Amino acid sequence: MRLVLIGPPGAGKGTQAALLGRRFGIPHISTGDLFRENVGRGTPLGQEARRYLDAGELVPDHVTGAMVRRRLEEPDARRGFLLDGFPRTVEQAHALTTILAATGAVLDAVVEFDAPEHVVVERLRGRGRSDDTEEVIRHRQQVYRRQTAPLLAHYADIVLTVHAVGAVEEINDRALEALADLPGAA
Repeated sequence: MRLVLIGPPGAGKGTQAALLGRRFGIPHISTGDLFRENVGRGTPLGQEARRYLDAGELVPDHVTGAMVRRRLEEPDARRGFLLDGFPRTVEQAHALTTILAATGAVLDAVVEFDAPEHVVVERLRGRGRSDDTEEVIRHRQQVYRRQTAPLLAHYADIVLTVHAVGAVEEINDRALEALADLPGAA
């Protein structure tokens, strides 16, 4: 099963990705983890990413895409994967299509974790991180909406929307139900 998970910051994608990855026996691949791993190991891609991160800039698509491509080439991802944080834009979606086409693979679904802004703002404020001010959180929500609306339209034929409000187990049950008809879900 090859899945992309999307949703606003605070929708619980990381939590659900871990649960779904264990359930289906496929790796949860987070771009944040890829950045930390590559930077920490000092790989050439990590060194390039660090230059942008240290300058407070976004890591360019070509660097992020190369990290994702390399990660998807690893043996544990051949049976499937859950991508969390990539693609974030239509341009990155085209890059992912190219990456998958090289192995004859396609995405099975894009799972959108949908939650109202007031819910995700409260979740994020409850984390107690210093960078989680209401102003910063609301700005991240605006950026997400601006970047993601075109992405949802791009993937319209394979988007499965999951209501991401409630207990972790309830949301996971909804996600499993949404994925039930896909190959490999049984």
